[in-house]
Amino acid sequence: MIGVKQVSFQEMQSWDEYVEKHPHATPYHLMAWGQAVERSYGHKGVYLVAHEGQNIVGVLPLINMSVPLLGARPCSLPFCDLGGVLADTDQARDSLLEHARGWLDSHGVKQVELRHSQQDVVGELEQGIKVRMLLKLESSAEEQFKQFKSKLRSQVRKAEKNGVVFFEGKTTAHRQEFYRVMQINMHQLGSPVHSRAWFDAVLDSYGTRARLGMVEFQGQVVGGAIILLCGGVVTVPWASTLPEFNHLSPNMLLYWGLLSMAAEGGYAKFDFGRSTVGEGTFKFKKQWGAEPVPLQWQVLTKDVLESADAGGAGGGMRDKVAEAWRRMPAPLVNFLGPILRRYISL
Repeated sequence: MIGVKQVSFQEMQSWDEYVEKHPHATPYHLMAWGQAVERSYGHKGVYLVAHEGQNIVGVLPLINMSVPLLGARPCSLPFCDLGGVLADTDQARDSLLEHARGWLDSHGVKQVELRHSQQDVVGELEQGIKVRMLLKLESSAEEQFKQFKSKLRSQVRKAEKNGVVFFEGKTTAHRQEFYRVMQINMHQLGSPVHSRAWFDAVLDSYGTRARLGMVEFQGQVVGGAIILLCGGVVTVPWASTLPEFNHLSPNMLLYWGLLSMAAEGGYAKFDFGRSTVGEGTFKFKKQWGAEPVPLQWQVLTKDVLESADAGGAGGGMRDKVAEAWRRMPAPLVNFLGPILRRYISL
């Protein structure tokens, strides 16, 4: 018989051991993600475990986001593309969802968002579909480089010839430089930046399961990215380079550095993260050989489990807000961004 219980960070070891071995797990399913959310933004986690005897047969991590004026907005999982149920069987999955419904009812909450994904690469997709981009890794960096088309290899070499250097950030100063790049880039994109405390919490909570890749030019950091590791998967939730250095191709060397680390580390897949089919980031990731896997976000209520939009659509008011944000002075957006960002689940 399958039972479901709520656990705490004290059960992190057994939770993470299950997640690491599950074929559909992502780094976000590790308890470190919820730990980072709670440390930096104060949102509490709800961690549900399905068990059969002493054996874990499924998990469902929820973060109960508290949003001013709107109240509780639970999500699995916020600030990333993926989350939802991991289970060994349909019975375990259904038991976790039923327990989640009970939690919603007892807390007076209408729904929870579950950020699931399909598991298989698909062929042609309609324009505008939200996907994650997955690349099957080779057994070494050398073999990985051979798989790229000549044009892509030339772009990576161009960055190196231009004097761009990839390295792994390990110090507090490196973290600050990465954050500086993020602040500048997010402002130009018209989007609030996360707090510095958030990135510190992620790196500290994940420990050896997180790495910071960086690129510099003539001693100046011009780009950086964080990768998270779990089982056979490497995921890159944030990557950013300064646009004024684009002519040096730092983003190409940055991603090659990350892929090289992943291949040499023996990982099987590299998850480039969410993209919209047909848009620029989709094409950028596609050139590395990544293939699309549709996101399958859902909303669970006490009565139904139904599809949800994986990230919302652009246009209209969102574009106007982004343009207004871009026009605001940097000191103001750097102050306001982290205050707002803690309540934006994407």
